[in-house]
Amino acid sequence: MSASQGLRTEPRLKTSAIESEEWALRVRLAAAYRILDYLGWTETIYGHVTLRVPGDDNHFLINPYGLRYDEVTASNLVKVDLEGRIVGASDHPVNPAGFVIHSAIHGARHDVGCVMHIHTIAGMAVAAQKHGLLPISMPAAGFYDRIAYHDYEGPSIDLDERQRLVASLGDKKVLILRTHGLLTCGATLEEAFILMFRLQRACEIQIAAQAGGAPLVEPSKAVCERAAAMTDEFLGANDGLPVGKLEFDSYMRLIEARDPSFRT
Repeated sequence: MSASQGLRTEPRLKTSAIESEEWALRVRLAAAYRILDYLGWTETIYGHVTLRVPGDDNHFLINPYGLRYDEVTASNLVKVDLEGRIVGASDHPVNPAGFVIHSAIHGARHDVGCVMHIHTIAGMAVAAQKHGLLPISMPAAGFYDRIAYHDYEGPSIDLDERQRLVASLGDKKVLILRTHGLLTCGATLEEAFILMFRLQRACEIQIAAQAGGAPLVEPSKAVCERAAAMTDEFLGANDGLPVGKLEFDSYMRLIEARDPSFRT
């Protein structure tokens, strides 16, 4: 099936039909969409966060096409396979471009449980720059030599682009899609989130610093390498907790207090 033809839908999925482990992940993924909405990382109904179904390399969860992030709930997330077929019941289709990008990575990188892709102004501005992300801030230095780049091919609705996306990403967890936006992936939702939080912050700082018009300070290669290694160590040093869990949980508490409807 061509991605541009859209994906088939069925009647809405019933909560009782979902395994408890999958339901728990659905709740956290729905919370992630609400968190991104709160942070302003949305572009109407576009962009995606996908999460691999527990114990299943062939299926992942994605937001329903046509809904804003603040409308996403645990039950209306759509389960889709790597060929674009919706599994179970759903009132909503899946965005073909989102399927192409996310199925490419989920299908090739079995170490990746979550893929997060956003179109923020700062992220797209850095994606438009020839030299990409510059190591001019603490969060940016933490990504030194840890970012891959993928050249723009137009809207990602061509299934053939999947192999090129995977080749561009390689074994990295961060991908800047030139002329397009930002992408992070992690073993968990929490890891993909904290990587995106730091990447988005680095992009915001870069655009702000460049707007000041003064010459920019870039640390030496040795300093950047040390900073990136120290960042890796710091992110993995939360007393055995998954990378990013403390940060993600802090925002999940905020979202829960504001509007717990994501749990439905």
